[in-house]
Amino acid sequence: MILVTGASGLVGSHLVTALVASGKQVRALYRSSIPVFAQSEKAEWIQGDILDILSLEKAMQGITEVYHCAATVSFNPKKKKELHATNVNGTANIVDACIDAGIRKMVFVSSVAALGRIREDKPIDETMNWSEETSNSEYGKTKYLAEMEVWRGIGEGLDAVIVNPVIILGAGDWEKGSSEIFKSAYDEFPWYTEGTGGFVDVTDVVKAMVLLMEADASAQRFILCGHNLSYREVFTSIAKAFGRKPPYRKVTPFLAGIVWRLEAIKSFFTGKDPLLTKETSKTARARVRFENSRLTSRFPQFQYTAFEDSIRRISGELKKRHNL
Repeated sequence: MILVTGASGLVGSHLVTALVASGKQVRALYRSSIPVFAQSEKAEWIQGDILDILSLEKAMQGITEVYHCAATVSFNPKKKKELHATNVNGTANIVDACIDAGIRKMVFVSSVAALGRIREDKPIDETMNWSEETSNSEYGKTKYLAEMEVWRGIGEGLDAVIVNPVIILGAGDWEKGSSEIFKSAYDEFPWYTEGTGGFVDVTDVVKAMVLLMEADASAQRFILCGHNLSYREVFTSIAKAFGRKPPYRKVTPFLAGIVWRLEAIKSFFTGKDPLLTKETSKTARARVRFENSRLTSRFPQFQYTAFEDSIRRISGELKKRHNL
């Protein structure tokens, strides 16, 4: 029996679907709702919270492998406490529960944000870590501290592997998370930056996770990056796939500074997450590259999906889901 935490999220839901399709017995842990697009009828869905130790003990009964996907992803400064609680304390609870249950292996979904991604002088690889000098993200800090909990568990005998995905492209809830990129493109968001970043198909993240779970790999981290591209390229490709107008207005540093300040004011009155923060503004304008050779060198049979194929498939899934 395999346990997947965060099973209602983008990675977790796609992972559950892939595992049950391959005939695996899956117990899917969710906090609020079961995603309608996952193969829910073929998995055992249980409601719980990784901050609730008793619910974790129940979820771990009979489990041999754990995929820890649950996390809070936000760049809103107001969510600092929630980020630390879920990402750090929650991961510590998962690690302790895995050790107590004697599970065979755990795969932890971290993020490249834990590596200190604002670094333009050289490609970012697995040897790098979050630091005050190279990072500007509280989210990245919490994912780095979460990784430290996993390394603690490894030191206590836990067999575990860490994956660090870049921006994940997939047909999830396009009102939040990385899937929101597709809604922005469909809504003909006019602005673009000259920044570059890493992008990976959610199906490739899932394939890599399953591969690492079944392989003789332990006490390592692997960057998952299919393509290093400019944000303009990505938004343009998505817009074209939807038959919409691509971005055409360049965001200057001065304009970005105005926008994130206005968004902060708007968020204060509405209570909603700002569309742009000081952190995300800086990240969107940075030109960073991610090195992905550790995974492909270790497992030459693994291949990333062609970018245009990913955009075509994901856009098609979203069109169908939203009757576009």
